[in-house]
Amino acid sequence: MKKRAIVQQTRPRLTLWSDANFSGNSLRFRGDLGVRNLITFGFNDVLSSLQLEGGPQNTLVLFEDVNYQGRRKVYRGPVNVSFLSDFNDVASSFIISRRRLSNDEIRRIQRRGRAPGNFAEILKRTKMKKMTKSFRPKKRK
Repeated sequence: MKKRAIVQQTRPRLTLWSDANFSGNSLRFRGDLGVRNLITFGFNDVLSSLQLEGGPQNTLVLFEDVNYQGRRKVYRGPVNVSFLSDFNDVASSFIISRRRLSNDEIRRIQRRGRAPGNFAEILKRTKMKKMTKSFRPKKRK
C-alpha cells in the first residue's frame, strides 16, 4: 500500500537556485521535509544558492550524496546564501525542519538513510497523468 503525505505547513520555506545570486532554475519546498534524491528534480550537483525562510529554529541540512549520505552542510534560522562556496554543485539530498535538529539527530538520519518518521519525504517524483480529453462546455442554442 502506498503512503501519501499532504504537507500543509507553510514554514520553513526553502528555495534552491541552480546559479549563484539567486538566479537560474529554481525549486521551492516547505514544511518538515526530506528529499532523498535531487536527481528526481534534475537538480543533482547543480545547487549554487538558496534561501531558507522561517523562524530562528529552522534547520536545513544539505548532503553530498543521495539518501542523506556523505559530507553535510547545516544551516540554522532564516538564511540567504548567494553562493555555496564550499558546497557549490555538490548537494544530492536534503532535510528541512521547523525545529532545530541536533547533531545527534542529523547523524541518526544519515545512519538510517531516511527522514524522521514525522517528516514528509520525497522518494521520487511522479508524473502527472495527461488528460486525454479536454473539457469544453456545450454551446447553448
